[in-house]
Amino acid sequence: MKAHVIAVRSGHHLNIKLLGRLRRYKEKIASGGVGSKTFYVPEGKELTSEEIMKILPHRYPFLLVDRIMNLEKGKRATGIKNVSINEHFFQGHFPARPVMPGVLLIEAMAQVGGVLMLACEEHKGKLAFFMAANNVKFRKTVEPGDQLVIEVVAGKVKSKTGVVYAKTSVDNKLVAEAELMFSLVGYQPATA
Repeated sequence: MKAHVIAVRSGHHLNIKLLGRLRRYKEKIASGGVGSKTFYVPEGKELTSEEIMKILPHRYPFLLVDRIMNLEKGKRATGIKNVSINEHFFQGHFPARPVMPGVLLIEAMAQVGGVLMLACEEHKGKLAFFMAANNVKFRKTVEPGDQLVIEVVAGKVKSKTGVVYAKTSVDNKLVAEAELMFSLVGYQPATA
């Protein structure tokens, strides 16, 4: 939101309440952005979910990656997602025979791809917006108790866009694959 506000008698309770709400909104937007400007990602190091959240703006229940097991900056990354019956989506998605929604499989692959894109020095301080999914194929259903192994390999990466090729497997059997495209956008928190 961009605005110019002129207040008369701004000490009134509702005016103060509005300013408080605007301040909280600004803080929420700023804290939800990528913290990768200051987060150093060492080559080959495992990343916990807390460290992933310093790179991606995703939070529970939408952070779909538990750990990054391997990261070769600009080349490839491998992520893990442990699928539990307690996942929020199982309550309404085929509750008699719970399966993980395909769109969330794609999102999990995109999140590992986003970490790969944003771990590079030249993309620090940017957001990776998911733009397109091409050649998506679902091979097998994912059920509670499965552990997803998500492997992404960098394709063509430019200053403002990037492509990754992603494959997800369970017990060394391919369950999904896709070509994912990102828009890499500079992030600047709102100022007062």
